[in-house]
Amino acid sequence: MAKKKRIIRKNIKNNAPKQCYYCMEKKEPNFEDTANLNRFMTERAKIIPRLRSGLCAKHQNALTLSVKHARHLAMVPFTARI
Repeated sequence: MAKKKRIIRKNIKNNAPKQCYYCMEKKEPNFEDTANLNRFMTERAKIIPRLRSGLCAKHQNALTLSVKHARHLAMVPFTARI
């Protein structure tokens, strides 16, 4: 008989802010504002997911497009240099 595998689920603690940053500031993500875009990126230049960043769906999608646009214009790096 085959043994049953136990599924171990990790408790993921959500430390994201309660409200969207862009909704609170009444702003929109802009590819020219690289300091603000870097706030939502990791050290490896990856975009932080919505659950960790605390953004709403509308602004997370706009942020993703802004980061990708800024990457193509060489304002934000595609990857981190190691």
